[in-house]
Amino acid sequence: MSRIVTIDHIDALAAEYAQKDATDILKLALSQAGEVAISFSGAEDVILIDMAKNLGLPFRVFSLDTGRLHPETYQFLEKVRKHYNLKLEVCWPQPEAVQQLVNQKGLFSFYTDDHKECCGVRKVQPLRQKLATLDGWITGQRKDQSPTRADVPVIQYDQGFSGVGKTLIKYNPLANMTSAEVWSYIRMLEVPYNLLHERGFTSIGCEPCTRPVLPSQHEREGRWWWEEATHKECGLHAGNLKG
Repeated sequence: MSRIVTIDHIDALAAEYAQKDATDILKLALSQAGEVAISFSGAEDVILIDMAKNLGLPFRVFSLDTGRLHPETYQFLEKVRKHYNLKLEVCWPQPEAVQQLVNQKGLFSFYTDDHKECCGVRKVQPLRQKLATLDGWITGQRKDQSPTRADVPVIQYDQGFSGVGKTLIKYNPLANMTSAEVWSYIRMLEVPYNLLHERGFTSIGCEPCTRPVLPSQHEREGRWWWEEATHKECGLHAGNLKG
């Protein structure tokens, strides 16, 4: 049965579900009235898809193709699509916007400029278009991923992507899980994973902006490694986070 979630309910729901299991939060999200979809990055957030499949509820999955993902990530997206028999909704950036950026600044301007300009074109704009069609979205954000995500709630009003007369609800079922717990889930249930993880990649994004981490390094140190840690957001979640 669908449940109507409004902005007036969010704080109470966030408090009620703050310590509940990820599957309970995901079940709530998939029961929301309207259009709700899982955002899949091609990394360890694949467990959201596995959990949704096990719940037996209908669900949608979308993914952002920036045009600069690793070959392994493209292969993984296809593997997940087939493994779970999904209709994977792929979102692309506007060709004109990419062409303008590349023609003006080249292919690697983010190494000298703020990376958010490129992310804005390749990730934020297509995400904004997608979210305009949804009433809720489900992410794989976790509190232990980075300093900017330390206060991620399990349910929130997405002020960054809500428009006039539109309330977008954001669910973060994995917020309280640790990386170790995520990988325990993947190993125990034999969930498919991106082969880049076997090469030391812990946080996976675009190929030019992602590299393996060394032992004892934090998982997000492989993302935008030339920038300060508290700036390591691409804009997909920054409107809802501290820092």
